[in-house]
Amino acid sequence: MTENRPLPSDSLGEPTVIVSRTPEETEAVGAALGRSLKSGAVIALSGGIGAGKTCFARGLLHELGVTEAVTSPTYTIVNEHRVKTAGGISTLYHIDAYRLRDAGDFAGIGGDELVGGEGVCVIEWPERIVAALPPGTITVDITISGGGAREIRTGMLH
Repeated sequence: MTENRPLPSDSLGEPTVIVSRTPEETEAVGAALGRSLKSGAVIALSGGIGAGKTCFARGLLHELGVTEAVTSPTYTIVNEHRVKTAGGISTLYHIDAYRLRDAGDFAGIGGDELVGGEGVCVIEWPERIVAALPPGTITVDITISGGGAREIRTGMLH
C-alpha cells in the first residue's frame, strides 16, 4: 500500500464548498478558518500546482499573527513562525510535503513531533504523508473550476 495517495474521500466529514474568484478571496477563506483554530490543529491543503494552496495558507497564517511574507516552503520543507495569539497558539508550522516520498520521510525530518503538538501545522501536499495525519485533521482541497475560480472544499479526517 502506498502512502503517496489522495486523501480518502470516505474519511471526510460533511464537506463545505466555497467558491473563490480572486487570490484575495482565497486568502480571506484561509483567514476565516484561522480564526477558529486552536493549538494542536492540523490543516491538510490539497490541490494541484497553482491551485492556491499557498495563497490560502497566507491568509490563515496572517490571521494567526504571522507578519512576515508567507511563501511555500518547497525547498526548506518546514517554515516555522513564532506568534502570540489570544488562542494560545505560539508556533505555526507551514509544511510542504511535495519533496517527501511518504510518512517515513516526514518522520525522518521530525515531522511527527510537529503534528498534533502545541503549535498549528498547515501542510501542503498532504497526500504524500497521509499515514502521518492524525484523526481530526482539517482537510482543504482546492480545485480550479471554470473561469479560473477556485472551489475550496473543507472536511475532516476521522
